[in-house]
Amino acid sequence: MTTWITLKTTHTRWEAELMQQVLAAHDIPSRIIDQGIPSYFGAGSPAALQVRSYDQWTALLLLSSPDEE
Repeated sequence: MTTWITLKTTHTRWEAELMQQVLAAHDIPSRIIDQGIPSYFGAGSPAALQVRSYDQWTALLLLSSPDEE
């Protein structure tokens, strides 16, 4: 059984989709969970990016900014 963990949360779904594309380029499966009702003002809705638990540290390194290291 695969255990999924929330790696990052975002204010908008497109941010999570962008991170998901980075992970996909490195063959790391991920999924996006919507966490709210979409805004009527085009701002999007909060989302959570999830990865398999054993991909957690690799995914965090791939998505970290240089000043976080």
